[in-house]
Amino acid sequence: MNDDLVKEIQAEIKAHKVLVYGKGTKDMPRCGFTLETIEFFNRLGVPFEVIDVLDNPAKRQALSEMTNWPTLPKVFINGTFYGDTDVLGPMLESGELKRILGDAVADATA
Repeated sequence: MNDDLVKEIQAEIKAHKVLVYGKGTKDMPRCGFTLETIEFFNRLGVPFEVIDVLDNPAKRQALSEMTNWPTLPKVFINGTFYGDTDVLGPMLESGELKRILGDAVADATA
């Protein structure tokens, strides 16, 4: 795995409390799953960032190796990898996600 890419990814994760690695951007998602994830966070009303890795196969591979998760999007909250909306949806229903996001937003404003 490319050390520079790993450092870049780690810096991005640290810089954003809620970060989505996907295909496309917030304004121009380039796949349905990325769009679904953007809509998910928009409905929750929390600040989040999207980083497009569609055209960067080396970064996509590094992310897959770091997370042991082969598909996009990949969601990180407060530095922790959570998967995608298939994982986050049930977490929202159980109330767990609101606590995690509350902690992340509180950390961002502290």
